[in-house]
Amino acid sequence: MSSNYYEILGVSPEASTDDIKKAYRRLARQLHPDVATGDGAEDRFKDVSRAYEVLSNPEKRQMYDRGADPAAPGGGSFGAGFGFQDIFETFFGAGGGAAQRGPVPRARRGQDALVRLDLDLAEATFGVHREIQVDTAVVCTTCNGSCCRPGTAPRTCEVCAGRGVVQRVARSFLGQVMTSSPCAACHGYGTVIPEPCPECSGEGRVRSRRTLNVDVPAGVDTGTRIKLTGQGEVGPAGGPPGDVYLEVRERRHETFVRRGDDLHCTLELPMTAAALGTVLELDTLDGTREIDVRPGTQPGEVLVQKGLGVGRLHVGGRGDLHVHVEVQVPTILDEEQERLLRELATLRGEERPASRFSPASPGVFAKLRDKFAGR
Repeated sequence: MSSNYYEILGVSPEASTDDIKKAYRRLARQLHPDVATGDGAEDRFKDVSRAYEVLSNPEKRQMYDRGADPAAPGGGSFGAGFGFQDIFETFFGAGGGAAQRGPVPRARRGQDALVRLDLDLAEATFGVHREIQVDTAVVCTTCNGSCCRPGTAPRTCEVCAGRGVVQRVARSFLGQVMTSSPCAACHGYGTVIPEPCPECSGEGRVRSRRTLNVDVPAGVDTGTRIKLTGQGEVGPAGGPPGDVYLEVRERRHETFVRRGDDLHCTLELPMTAAALGTVLELDTLDGTREIDVRPGTQPGEVLVQKGLGVGRLHVGGRGDLHVHVEVQVPTILDEEQERLLRELATLRGEERPASRFSPASPGVFAKLRDKFAGR
């Protein structure tokens, strides 16, 4: 045997029939192709279905415990103990018996769509109303999703008599066994479209460009996804629509760098202005603001402007604006400037300043790292 069916279902060899059925239902809910989208989910669902087919049948389970695999080629009939009823019971509960066996619905849910939404920093900060153009599928107005030419209707499939499945008798070393499979004539729908709608070619939907109105909340950031429920493409045969997800990408700002809800910028300040103090004007997202630089401001100081940052998503309020001071030391002096600076040094007793060293702060190493990284 190539697989251990007990391990696949996560039960012990002594498990009861009810335990096996509960384990199958739990795994089928997770792995059914209409639910799971991960890699390998479909193959795992097939393995779980095969294991349940064998272990839920007392005779097949007895054969399996003796070393034979009834689900293997030549070992039995796949599907004899498992079919549409088991799947239906898994998702909608038991009951109804044979009445639950039936055709597959022609109408299915439409797919979701992912659309990129580029925003400026100001739009992400304060929120914005946008109109988004999307190419999607909408219900065909000619047939209203029926897939049929106006005046006609679907016809019951003559091959499967509307059941959506066909049964065949096959011979094996166990005797005659009955197998079920989707009807090839109607593809399991139970009906056929004798005269498809000329507008949608029997799809029940057509491609169209739509305009979606969206209110982007304040505080969104790159990677934020906004869900527009029911705004995706309509499913086949006028099935329910999927959803649209808007993925935000924030454009780079020429002055400010965003870190969370706070904004950061660098103020290059002349040495004299840092020593004497000054008042400067800064163009913020809220308009022009005066920045008060106190006398004796040191390189690396941060001037925090409260409430001038980015809006906080779903919380309210705003972050802060951090102005990082970078003092510019002149590298070229004319004779008069040099003379004046030497006089100042003499007045301050700094002609030959004493050497004084202290441990480097973590910020120094961060700046060196960014410099060598080319930032």
